[in-house]
Amino acid sequence: MARALVAAAHGGTDVLHVQERPDPTPAAGQVLVDVAAVGVNFIDVYDRQGVYPTSPPFVLCREGAGVVRGTGARVAWAMLLGSGATVAALPEAALVPVPDDVPLDVAAAAMLQGMTAHYLVNSTYSVKAGDVCLVHAAAGGVGQLLVQMITAKGATVVATAGSPEKLDIARGLGAEYLIDYSAFDTPADLAAAVRDAAHRGVDVAYDGVGRATFDASLAALRPRGMVVLFGGSSGQVPPLDLQRLNAAGSVFVTRPSLAHYVLTREELLERGTSVLGDIAAGRLHIDIGGRWPLDEAGAAYDTLEGRRSTGKLILLP
Repeated sequence: MARALVAAAHGGTDVLHVQERPDPTPAAGQVLVDVAAVGVNFIDVYDRQGVYPTSPPFVLCREGAGVVRGTGARVAWAMLLGSGATVAALPEAALVPVPDDVPLDVAAAAMLQGMTAHYLVNSTYSVKAGDVCLVHAAAGGVGQLLVQMITAKGATVVATAGSPEKLDIARGLGAEYLIDYSAFDTPADLAAAVRDAAHRGVDVAYDGVGRATFDASLAALRPRGMVVLFGGSSGQVPPLDLQRLNAAGSVFVTRPSLAHYVLTREELLERGTSVLGDIAAGRLHIDIGGRWPLDEAGAAYDTLEGRRSTGKLILLP
């Protein structure tokens, strides 16, 4: 029998329950995977709350790593709803091989956020040497990876976080300018602090926080800069008057999703193998900030949603 983390209805973490059920039967093109570790992500929160279209009851989580039954192949994946279980039936074409020297829990922690950071700095906005990049929540899972990938390209990071301890993490990863956004009363004040630190507007603002930081991100841009809004940990951004983009300097705003940047098997492998290869080579560090058993998933999501975490949180089925 398999065990699965089920969202019985849309709502808070109280709707989550672990249920026993028969091992899934793989359909054509699928394989059975014994799941070693599962990533905890904000997209799971959106699924659970009904922000993204889901039909309860359903098995939560979209990211993990494990071993293929029958072959012993070590694989990892992202964007596959139903990953929060001891056994999962998954499309073989959506699985990425895991190098032998990358632990499976690290691979599970790396896929969704790692490939997200990869497309954000290589495709959504192609960071180049000399750019100045604003990274909000720089001590979080995606934030830490963004800081590392941006600095590796020779660009400068202005990092924001909610405490001195979190800013120390960003500094250790290469961020040059550090700003505690909890110290500012208004978005205008935060934007001014970003501009003062970098001595100019930023080329790109990577914003996974959303409602609490979006206005500051927009105001911190140079003319023709870009806000990359890739999440909403503080809540969703209200509808935007497009005339604000003109007033801010003919700037750009995009709301990307990983699913649209791994549309083909080739693109998936390019991003996935690049991230896992950099981890194996020691060029990219994954910070696992907490591990919980499946039965304590609610505590993991409370920690994530309360913004009390640093690095990546995982579940161990």
